[in-house]
Amino acid sequence: MLLTREQLQERLLALHRASLELVKDVSLEHLLEQIAKAACEQAGAQYAALSVSNGEGEPITFVTVGLTGEQFQKIEHPPIGAGLIGELMNTEFALRVPVIREHPKSVGFPKDHPEMIPFLGVPIRAGDQQLGQIYLTNKIETGVFDENDEMIIQMLAAYASAAIQNARLVEQLRGRDATLTRRNVDMNLLNDIASTLTSSLELDEILEHTLALVMSYLNVEAGEIFLLEEDKTTLRLVLHRGEAAEIFWNRNIFQIGEGYPGIAAQTRKPLVGTHLTEDKNFIRAELIRAGFQQIACIPLLSGENLIGVMNTATRSAAPIDERNVEMLVAVATWAGLAIENAQLHANARRLAVLEERNRIGMDLHDGIIQSIYGVGLTLESARYGLDDASAAKERMQHAIDQLNHTIRDIRAYILDLKPRQLGTEGLINGIKRLLMEYRANTFAETHFTEPSLDLNELSHAQSVALFHICQEALANIAKHAKAKKVEVALWIAQDRLLMEIKDNGKGFEIDKTQTTLGHGLANMQTRVRSVGGDFDLSSNLGEGTTILVWVPYQINPKPNDSFES
Repeated sequence: MLLTREQLQERLLALHRASLELVKDVSLEHLLEQIAKAACEQAGAQYAALSVSNGEGEPITFVTVGLTGEQFQKIEHPPIGAGLIGELMNTEFALRVPVIREHPKSVGFPKDHPEMIPFLGVPIRAGDQQLGQIYLTNKIETGVFDENDEMIIQMLAAYASAAIQNARLVEQLRGRDATLTRRNVDMNLLNDIASTLTSSLELDEILEHTLALVMSYLNVEAGEIFLLEEDKTTLRLVLHRGEAAEIFWNRNIFQIGEGYPGIAAQTRKPLVGTHLTEDKNFIRAELIRAGFQQIACIPLLSGENLIGVMNTATRSAAPIDERNVEMLVAVATWAGLAIENAQLHANARRLAVLEERNRIGMDLHDGIIQSIYGVGLTLESARYGLDDASAAKERMQHAIDQLNHTIRDIRAYILDLKPRQLGTEGLINGIKRLLMEYRANTFAETHFTEPSLDLNELSHAQSVALFHICQEALANIAKHAKAKKVEVALWIAQDRLLMEIKDNGKGFEIDKTQTTLGHGLANMQTRVRSVGGDFDLSSNLGEGTTILVWVPYQINPKPNDSFES
């Protein structure tokens, strides 16, 4: 039946309005339903369906209009791409059939399928690719679909093609946006972890920050960290954060291979438990009773070394996905390395303390203890010589002198052990303070010669180096030199600042004692050379020792000191 111009314009206008609505919709599932409804209205059909194919031509979505949900559920199976539907999927042209059952490609309908007689099918294409198909059955008014219906639905299929591609593009963009967002979150976590772990060598701080960041990232209720003991077979709980702390602390030790933490440590691989009640390896039943449904155990590794295990637990049923596990593994790698560095740093500090204690013990034994023992022998000798009052007095006076000498030695050790910092007082005031403390502890005479100019151009690093060199020199003099007088002088010569430290103590032969000199002189050399200067030492037996230190120093001329042309 031919349409009049007015009827055709009316149908084209209706199609135009329908196409505008399709373009507005970017939700693919809702869009397909709208296309099917528009096709049903435009062709006056009782039933309509729309099938969308994957890239290989297989239907992945099938939307119907005209069938109730109950009717659709009763049908034995959804369309499988056979019969006329399969025919339409393999052609570029529309397919219009007066009676479905009479077509040679017809395979009939499944059980409980409603009766359908006429058929109009139009492929939805984008270039050489078929996106899907529009199916119409049972023309309501005339009983059959005509060429006008076919033309209108073909035009609708063209609009539908653009709308489907647009919706898919939007979905892809949203997917990419979600992926980028998650990647940004991941990068922020790794950046926060890296910043935290590289800014501290304190073990407690590293553990606390790592677990807090991981729990916030995963949005879980509880987390814990086990560290491997020195026996290399025991994991001990050292930190818990979040809920149900008393329950987690009830089991704070696992052996390698025991329970989830032990298995993760043994295999060196992450272990995620999503069905804890059914897993015999999960031996903390009290956590299940507390409502926890999932746990992730991630080994903390530093290269090939096992450091411990980090666990996160949640009451949520949402599965811990592979991406989250990969992030946890990355974080655990950072954390394992940082924890091992912190442990090594702590061990180095403990070793340094032990070495210093050993040195102090040896110094006390070889010096002060022996002096006190000598005083004891003198007093014992004086007791046996009480019949000779003059000799006894002499021996007792000698003992008193020895005790005073021992007291000075003890003061010298105290002076050496007392920590000092330059602070903000400046180099000159700092040296004056050191000399005042030295004089108070040793009763020796001190003298300080200040430079003729202000040290305005001296850097803080140079000031700190000179201050500590002076401190170490005074400590060495107090312990070894037995000097009655110490002189410190600062002066400026050409392009350098010099500091001289001189004492009138017992001195020593440098060539014979070079290998036995303590860390003090080596520290002085290291300090001054770190700021571009150098160090010189001279000493003679019975005459004392002189230390000369210099650092680069350039005096900037004042503006009015410049030559006029």
